[in-house]
Amino acid sequence: MANILQPVRGTRDLIGDDAARHFHVVETARRIAALYGFAEWQTPIFEDTKVFSRTLGETSDVVTKEMYTFEDRGGESVTLRPEGTAGVCRALITNGLTQTLPQKVFYTGPMFRYERPQKGRYRQFHQIGIELIGPATPLADAEIIAAGWRILNALGIAEAVELQVNTLGDAASRAAYREALVNYFSRYAGDLSEDSKLRLAKNPLRILDSKDEGDRKLVADAPRMQACLTAEAQGFFASLQEYLATFGVPFIHNPHIVRGLDYYNHTAFEFVTHALGAQGTVLAGGRYDGLVEQMGGPCVPGVGWAAGIERLAMLIAAPPAAPVPVAVIPMAEDYEARALAVLTLLRARNIAAEIGYAGNAKKRLERANKSGAGFAVLVGEEIRLKNLASGEQHDVTAEALPGILSA
Repeated sequence: MANILQPVRGTRDLIGDDAARHFHVVETARRIAALYGFAEWQTPIFEDTKVFSRTLGETSDVVTKEMYTFEDRGGESVTLRPEGTAGVCRALITNGLTQTLPQKVFYTGPMFRYERPQKGRYRQFHQIGIELIGPATPLADAEIIAAGWRILNALGIAEAVELQVNTLGDAASRAAYREALVNYFSRYAGDLSEDSKLRLAKNPLRILDSKDEGDRKLVADAPRMQACLTAEAQGFFASLQEYLATFGVPFIHNPHIVRGLDYYNHTAFEFVTHALGAQGTVLAGGRYDGLVEQMGGPCVPGVGWAAGIERLAMLIAAPPAAPVPVAVIPMAEDYEARALAVLTLLRARNIAAEIGYAGNAKKRLERANKSGAGFAVLVGEEIRLKNLASGEQHDVTAEALPGILSA
């Protein structure tokens, strides 16, 4: 027993209720995304490492500490995807789709990051996400946020989350803000953490994301983006808020939401919850008008979000109930072929049905009762339908069974 193999640290099996919750999140998101016109894409689980190092930032924690990167047998550097947006944008470019816009994309699947495992966080985790590539209007931003809100509502967890939105401004706004941050943090350079000292030279906006307590105290009094916004950026953010109100999506303005990389602009947002203990983000996204161009494509605007399936599943009160099966039981070995014909008929009519693989009729009926089956179809010279809850039973024809069981 000591040699039993275990799952790799930070991974887990999806079985039983865990699997039911997981797939309920995926199917709900897939259904709602389709209502909003999003088509599903599947991109490879691993990509050329440059797909992520170029888009996530060479100095980001994801690239320097968390990516699963390795050299394949051909000597190429490949990386298990740590997120979904970069792969979607790469697929947009390599499949020649930048000329057929807009592209409305839904995706789902596993992602990989070498992090310390904890509640709701794994090294192999799963996401759902949508990307709306092409439109540069605040209506596009509002629509993807509304789609996310609709998914949370459909999962029954909307009351457990709060939507927080912010503006990152346009290029001119960000340039002015960057200068203001450099001027401010330079006065306290000696008090910054080592990581933030490096960020001050390369990307001062990332200091605003620091988890270091000393950095957090300095960030509290740092300049705010709102003071640096151009008139155009102010108008974009105002329109976004109006559209969200029109869609009936409740939100608050959180000026502390930032994105460190230069290709992000205008909208940034997060759906956060306190229901999992400390405040946690369950769905987040924003506008990334410079990302496709940074990957070697044309200048194409885009906006999107991603959500962690594990965290969403933890917020669901109970997994959806599985269909109650019908047990088909041959009363003797001679009636097995007839029982299989009944079984096939029921499944063809989309009725969940099972048959025991061994044992006499009495033992099969006992197992059916224990399995939670609602009805048993007893197949002998005649066919009898038995209600396993009440014990009532009566003769039926095979042709009438689907209609009776569907009623």
